Amino acid sequence: MATAISKITLSSSRDIPFNRLVLSQSNVRRVKSGLSIEELAHDIERRGLLQSLNVRPVLDGEGAETGTYEVPAGGRRFRALELLVKQKKLAKTASVPCVVREAGSAILAEDDSLAENVQRVALHPLDQFRAFRDMLEKGMSEEEIAAAFFVAPAVVKQRLRLMTVSDTLLDIYEQDGMKLEQLMAFSISDDHARQEQVWDIVSQSHNREPYVIRRMLTEKTVRASDARARFVGLEAYIVAGGHVMRDLFEADDGGWLQDPAIMDRLVMEKLHAAAEDIRAEGWKWVETALSFPWGHTRQFAEIDGTEVPLTDEETARLEALRVEQETIEAEYAQADEYPDEVDARLGEIEQAILALEERPLAFDPADMTRAGAFVSLASDGTLQVERGFVLPEDMPSEPEATDNAGNADQYDRPAYDGQDHDSTGQGYHEGEGDGIAPDVEPEEEDGIKPLPDRLLTELTAWRTLALRDAFAGNPHIALTELLHTLVRDVYWQTSGADCLEAYVREISLPVHSPDMPGSLPAHALRQRNEGWKHDLPDDEDALWRWIDGLDDASRMALLAHCLSFGVNALYERMPAYGAVSQRSVTERLKRADRLASALSLDLVEAGWQPTVENYLGRVTKARILQAVRDARGDEAAERIAHLKKPDMAREAERLLEGSGWLPEALQTVGLADQAQVETVTPCEDMEAIAAE
Repeated sequence: MATAISKITLSSSRDIPFNRLVLSQSNVRRVKSGLSIEELAHDIERRGLLQSLNVRPVLDGEGAETGTYEVPAGGRRFRALELLVKQKKLAKTASVPCVVREAGSAILAEDDSLAENVQRVALHPLDQFRAFRDMLEKGMSEEEIAAAFFVAPAVVKQRLRLMTVSDTLLDIYEQDGMKLEQLMAFSISDDHARQEQVWDIVSQSHNREPYVIRRMLTEKTVRASDARARFVGLEAYIVAGGHVMRDLFEADDGGWLQDPAIMDRLVMEKLHAAAEDIRAEGWKWVETALSFPWGHTRQFAEIDGTEVPLTDEETARLEALRVEQETIEAEYAQADEYPDEVDARLGEIEQAILALEERPLAFDPADMTRAGAFVSLASDGTLQVERGFVLPEDMPSEPEATDNAGNADQYDRPAYDGQDHDSTGQGYHEGEGDGIAPDVEPEEEDGIKPLPDRLLTELTAWRTLALRDAFAGNPHIALTELLHTLVRDVYWQTSGADCLEAYVREISLPVHSPDMPGSLPAHALRQRNEGWKHDLPDDEDALWRWIDGLDDASRMALLAHCLSFGVNALYERMPAYGAVSQRSVTERLKRADRLASALSLDLVEAGWQPTVENYLGRVTKARILQAVRDARGDEAAERIAHLKKPDMAREAERLLEGSGWLPEALQTVGLADQAQVETVTPCEDMEAIAAE
């Protein structure tokens, strides 16, 4: 026999004169937040009360109802009505719709008040966009919509820009497949097919920042020397229907490719084809992207591989190359410099020797079944494959300790890979929680505009990486900096828990320009790290004995290398009430300036040069002209002043090539061969920019 389900009874609803209502002391809202009482009162005056008040009868000492009702849920509405009464816009006896909870209810008043606030769900931005769109279509202006909801007109304009976004992408956003900042970035173009193609590309990449989306959507041409073009090849691009524009009067590295969409499609197709070949080797998984963020292997362990020996043919080839190299060098030993064709040939020989000496690794097939590989595009346009990485959940479980385990403890954490690691141990976060504001396209106005926070962070990420390399290459300065840190810890702070609280916490570089992983400092850090890692024993006691037996020069070099992972010259925009203050960032940058000066850090020598992608396409026209003026003079700046920004940035890149020009954020104080644009230090300049 079916069990009867008891029916709930809802509280009654009635109109109560306002002068019979009082605010309950059980109302949990104490802190002012959200819409002000004045704004809410104005809204009620305009549209009336949309939601009833939740009230309870006030009882006298004997438990009888007094005819007065307290308001535990709806306090802000009550205060807004109270303000309207004071302003003579509402009668004291005006009827107010109320839901009346019975006296003596088992539900506490605080329970009702808390539930009304915490169970409220904010409107989804997509629903807000659709509502704004409907109101616009029904005759309301953007300003009227903004005034009605007490938001800036810019907010309404931003939401309405979503009308240009593909319905496919709107559906993806609705299903939480992308962030609002990413969706807004697509509104820069109304080409739905291109929008969807760009999303297909970035969704397979770990770099999905809004500025990347905007750059891809607005990219009209690609240099023939671009890594993507070299990877695919001009012939394949032309066969696919792509067009090449060539300048007969300027050196343009082979021309400009005018169909980026075709280029991107060919790149991804070739990467996926390569990934399938790698997967066929027997790996458990293969992940593909145009590029991976710096330090993306942090969360993975590595399996060991053995170097594949040279074949007889490769050995003969290597010997022939070395003989040719020695012959050429001996022939031109007395010359001041090599002829161009000879210099080019020596470069080819060096690359060929390097390719033969860097042996591929062979892996155990059993290990490969639990490991994977990353396939991406290297900065030089070649295929980059990183094999042998194991997810933590795929690592074999450690055997239980036994009485005779002795000193057999092994290091069970992933070895350093020469790249930056997320110090929280959570891996990379694709821009989440990094405190970096979206890279908004600067408005074009007269005068120098502030650099975007994200660009400033990318520039200082470059500087941090180069500073790490310079730091690691100077053990004397590294030890001086370590002692300076230890003295501050001993005399200015108190800490404990271990016998020595001197440690290095590797600093993550989550935001960086695409060219940074392939830069000279990045290559030097990786090479240095691989060299040390190759020499390290696996056993902890053996490691101690090995370090103890090193000569002083090797110990100092190892110290400098390890300390370099903790170097932090990164600019960050900190939240107002975060754990780290903006003042702390300022102090960090001042100390980084001192360290850079001591090391004579030169970012030009480190390989940084301004391009459309890493600087010129991200700043205002005024800053572009300032850079050209500083590097090449007023006449050169005047020649490009009439150009539109994309053309100006492209021409400025050509003019600045080889000039040694650096933005303020990358300059080192006191370096003789760096022209200082202003007399302020880079640290002071960054703070001034942030203050603007």
